[in-house]
Amino acid sequence: MLSMIGLFVALGLLIFLTMRGINIIVAALLCSIVLAITGGLNLNTAMAGYYMDGFTGYFANWFLIFLLGAIFGKVMQDTKSAESIADWVSRTMGPQWAVFAVVGACAIMTYGGVSLFVVGFTVYPIAVSLFRLANYPHRFIPAALVFGSISFTMTSPGSPEIQNLIPTEFFGTTPTAGGWVGVFTGVFIATVGGLWLRLLVRKAIANGEVFELPKSSPFYSADKAEDEIAATTEKKNLPNPFFAILPLVIVIAVLNILSFYMPPKTAALVALILGILAVWGFNYKFVQEYWQSLAVGTQNSLVAIANTCAVVGFGSVAAQVSAFDTFINALVNISGPPLLGLAIGVTIICGLTGSASGGLGIALPLLAPIYLAKGIDPGSMHRVSALASGGLDSLPHNGYVVTTVRAICGETHKRAYLPIFCVSVILPTIALILAIVLYSLFYI
Repeated sequence: MLSMIGLFVALGLLIFLTMRGINIIVAALLCSIVLAITGGLNLNTAMAGYYMDGFTGYFANWFLIFLLGAIFGKVMQDTKSAESIADWVSRTMGPQWAVFAVVGACAIMTYGGVSLFVVGFTVYPIAVSLFRLANYPHRFIPAALVFGSISFTMTSPGSPEIQNLIPTEFFGTTPTAGGWVGVFTGVFIATVGGLWLRLLVRKAIANGEVFELPKSSPFYSADKAEDEIAATTEKKNLPNPFFAILPLVIVIAVLNILSFYMPPKTAALVALILGILAVWGFNYKFVQEYWQSLAVGTQNSLVAIANTCAVVGFGSVAAQVSAFDTFINALVNISGPPLLGLAIGVTIICGLTGSASGGLGIALPLLAPIYLAKGIDPGSMHRVSALASGGLDSLPHNGYVVTTVRAICGETHKRAYLPIFCVSVILPTIALILAIVLYSLFYI
């Protein structure tokens, strides 16, 4: 009983601390200690053994992917390739399609392997310009950025995002696993989410809301707010959009072709290296400093993977307490389609940790062997796991959500989170249920 209470207290504390802005590594360490004490574990064994084994194991498995992904994103940013893509999408679609333009710009870059945070900071100025011209409420910009970055793009077949790569390690699949159901659910989320977000914006406008920069926005100035925004729409010297997008195409194509001939993780490394070289090669006139991009990208990758490792370490401690065994047994024996327990397990763990990749790193080592032994189609399990990671992970304490709402857009959760919840939590969860039904009917 104490173990179960301790598990919920530790998980609740982790959510509370991260939402309060406490560093996730510090929060995970403190919560792991609480978990170990209430779970009856030896504190030294729990922290020096279980926690560090989970932390270092995830680091060893995925550091190179994080490293090259962060460098690729930084190179895209430094050569202004990311800005060129965002600018091209915004000019092509125009202010009247502001919501779809922002979502589309984010989706193109994240599906091509660009770091989330690079995308967020790059697209935000473009979004401000479009929303101002269309007179759309500023509080919907975070939802457009989050939806375009971490919903359908990271869970769809062929994506080079780590949430689509982790399942390949446990199910022996390729990044395109999941068949037509995976493609259908990706299109479903993108289409319905875009329309839903636009409907929310129009409803807000009908209620009298207009564009207004919050005082905490990076572009706000009491005297020069309009000038600051207008400056973002000025013609800039940017790379040709074709040569800006081409490296993304190369990353996606190389990853999915080579995955049939070598382990997907190795294919992803090759794809990202070629992507980095392609950015430099196609846009060499905009290269300012090669080594600086590598250095900053490396630093960014260390921060990103350390945060995820901290969550995985917490999960490794949680996996040792008796309450966690009870939770896993309940999932395995749940009534309904065979994939339901896997989906619920991944969804809940990703939601509790506020991390899609961290949740997968905790859930799949425990759940994948159990469901593989049941003889379920590996491609179906891969896609369901990826989809499950992209729902409850977007709760208020998610790192990217917090950064986008507060740091990038200068908004508050009170004003901006509800539309995020609609299109990045409710909708992906509906798509997950739909995928389970379709896989159960046609694949199992």
